[in-house]
Amino acid sequence: MLAGTWWWLQLASEVTRLYSSLSQWPIQRWSCYSYKYSDQQSPFPMKPFRRNALQNLPSLTSLTSLQSTKLRPNVANIIDARIVKTGFDPNTSRSNFRVGSFLKNGELSHARQLFDKMPHKNTVSTNMMISGYAKSGNLGEARKLFDGMSERTAVTWTILIGGYSQKNQFNEAFELFVQMQRRGTEPDYVTFVTLLSGCNGYENGNQITQVHAQIIRLGYDSRLIVCNTLVDSYCKSNRLNSASQLFKKMPELDSVSYNAMITGYSKEGLDEEAVNLFMEMQKSGLKPTEFTFAAVLCASIGLDDIVLGQQIHSFLTKMNFVWNVFVSNALLDFYSKHGSVIDARKLFDEMPERDGVSYNVIITGYVWDGQHKDSFDLFRELQFTTFDRKQFPYATMLSLASNALDWEMGRQIHAHTIVTAADSEILVGNSLVDMYAKCGKFEEAEMIFTELANRSAVPWTAMISAYVQKGFNEEGLQLFNKMRRASVIADQATFASILRASASIASPSLGRQLHSCIVKSGFMSNVFSGSALLDVYAKCGSIKDAVQTFQEMPERNIVSWNAMISAYAQNGEAEATLKTFKEMVGSGLRPDSVSFLEVLSACSHGGLIEEGLRHFNSMTEIYELDPRRDHYASVVDMLCRSGRFNEAEKLMTEMPIAPDEVMWSSVLNACRIYKNQELARKAADQLFNMEELRDAAPYVNMSNIYAATGQWESVSKVKKAMRDRGVRKVPAYSWVEIKHETHIFSANDRRHPQMEEIRKQIDMLTKEIEEQGYKPDSSCALHNEDEKFKLESLKYHSERLAIAFALISTPEGSPILVMKNLRACTDCHAAIKVISKAVGREITVRDSTRFHHFRDGFCSCRDFW
Repeated sequence: MLAGTWWWLQLASEVTRLYSSLSQWPIQRWSCYSYKYSDQQSPFPMKPFRRNALQNLPSLTSLTSLQSTKLRPNVANIIDARIVKTGFDPNTSRSNFRVGSFLKNGELSHARQLFDKMPHKNTVSTNMMISGYAKSGNLGEARKLFDGMSERTAVTWTILIGGYSQKNQFNEAFELFVQMQRRGTEPDYVTFVTLLSGCNGYENGNQITQVHAQIIRLGYDSRLIVCNTLVDSYCKSNRLNSASQLFKKMPELDSVSYNAMITGYSKEGLDEEAVNLFMEMQKSGLKPTEFTFAAVLCASIGLDDIVLGQQIHSFLTKMNFVWNVFVSNALLDFYSKHGSVIDARKLFDEMPERDGVSYNVIITGYVWDGQHKDSFDLFRELQFTTFDRKQFPYATMLSLASNALDWEMGRQIHAHTIVTAADSEILVGNSLVDMYAKCGKFEEAEMIFTELANRSAVPWTAMISAYVQKGFNEEGLQLFNKMRRASVIADQATFASILRASASIASPSLGRQLHSCIVKSGFMSNVFSGSALLDVYAKCGSIKDAVQTFQEMPERNIVSWNAMISAYAQNGEAEATLKTFKEMVGSGLRPDSVSFLEVLSACSHGGLIEEGLRHFNSMTEIYELDPRRDHYASVVDMLCRSGRFNEAEKLMTEMPIAPDEVMWSSVLNACRIYKNQELARKAADQLFNMEELRDAAPYVNMSNIYAATGQWESVSKVKKAMRDRGVRKVPAYSWVEIKHETHIFSANDRRHPQMEEIRKQIDMLTKEIEEQGYKPDSSCALHNEDEKFKLESLKYHSERLAIAFALISTPEGSPILVMKNLRACTDCHAAIKVISKAVGREITVRDSTRFHHFRDGFCSCRDFW
């Protein structure tokens, strides 16, 4: 008995010694602190955790036995009040020890069972359970225990804040931090480090500034680890100026400080600043770590500086860092992103140690390089390793499936992610949404989308982009509105997709609204957002707005120049197209295949045949570009439109690729215009014998050729061939936007509520334009009916109904914009020219091939379309 008592007294003495060394700390902070690296991606320790100094020690038998020892008089002031309150209950102490052991071994349920049976619990007991739940990701149970506590310490608050931070729920962690101070508990430096470690988004900048103010108020701004965490947090929230200012004012710097700043510069694309800071670090005498080299290699990728990367590789070899798998992985990433897959594979094969990241990087490199077989082979090899299957490159393989539109492959990878629970990972979940959406499986994509725990801009954009790519523009716009209502901030990719949808439906008002959103979001300076907006205005026929957008762009690249060239080409401005192309070349930019495609299209629609052929020949002779299929198709179309059928046939015979549906359709369409029935039959035979032909246009064109010459029996045969192959003619319709509302019309439409007024307007217009010389072309009325019926049907074509409605719904003199899904007929084209002069308005009609700008009786296409 005496021996046992003596052991307890010795223990009390040891406790007193420990507390004496921490006498400057407030009583409620009797904790030892230790830190660990959270993961290899973090440049310095960001996940602090506490281990109570007494949690593994049995409690003393009683306060009396403690007082019997010859301790200093101030011991009572040092011993934590909670120990006194529990009466040094040895059962509580032993139970705490057992709970801690269960938690350490991952036996959370056993720990909870023991905890619930404890007759006397103290703060240490509850803190351990909260920590156990937080580490397991069960924040719900952790919060229940937390809310049920009558007494909480800084340790308690910090544990739960850490739980939210580790789950990337910074807003919840910050709210808890605010409550902590309102309840009168003062945070310590571990609390600040724990809280800031969860910051990983642009939207957290203001909150970080508030935390920074508190750090200064409590005097922790001199602590190196706190300053390092702040620098890192500012970088992650895109506050590089604040990070840089803090970095320069820090009284002490270490390699972690430099790593945080170099990484921040590198992630934001300030690659020169990152490399310069690395050089400054070298001069300061601080030794770089693996995180330093990873950040500098990332900057080398951004600078596209293969030589710098190779120099760093040599430096790593000299410093014996290549053996480090983390550094080797960064080198693998550098080589693969520079297209040096051979060098990357050589390094991969020579690595003394590999991990799952090594396989992920090399597989991704092969995918980017288009070497899909090698990527599959390595992915299969990875299946037989012992690496964590949850970390396999499922996202990369899913992107491969989505780009190939291989739903079956994507479904198999999805099964793997379910088995390994990798489908709960944010990146994998986003990739699954993208894969199913791009493969047209919207029901499956929406199901996964709704189950995502964290719906950032990425999965929203994936869904929107897929809808737009499949032609479901209205669905994409509706989803964008839902995204805004959900308070999710759109990124550049979101705007690119939604601008494409706006361009497709040609809504000027929507385009202007999106323009305003882009300006407010700060993306207007981005060259890709500017180019997409330019394209919207161009496809809405607002060439002036397109030109203004182009001129206001702070920087221009090949994408923006191509967008401007395309804008002129689509709107029938052939001369302006060629002039802009010449200006782009004069600016020092080298034209690419897209540039030439737009130039050839402009020459084709503008009748500039010789100019077009000269540019086509310059592709190979001057710029060493191999013409693609669409370039040959443009030249064939250009020659056919001008009636040069012999040259077109010769080109199709001599070119290195076989003529396809597009080329023969161009021939057939031109034959309709020039009434060349012999060549038309040849083109039609080629088209009708194609297995994959599902477009009704060739059948319609051939039917129209026969109908124009009264060969109604041949018309019936063509229509029967269409039915036999299951091909259906797309019904023609036109639409016009009035006061932000879209009105759709079809030929001979009677559904519109103002149809009586519309028809009266058409009758009045018809009479007026006939007086000015318009003569209807009954050959465009492709029905085996009498002449009177044909002429009457021409009056009510969809584009004329839309124009008539716009005339009665808009102020006099205002421009009119009408969209049509098919090519405008020659009779309507002739009629609208005269209408524009009669009403004194500019009328723009965008059909399936181009824009027609009608002014004062003339069209921008010069009747060549």
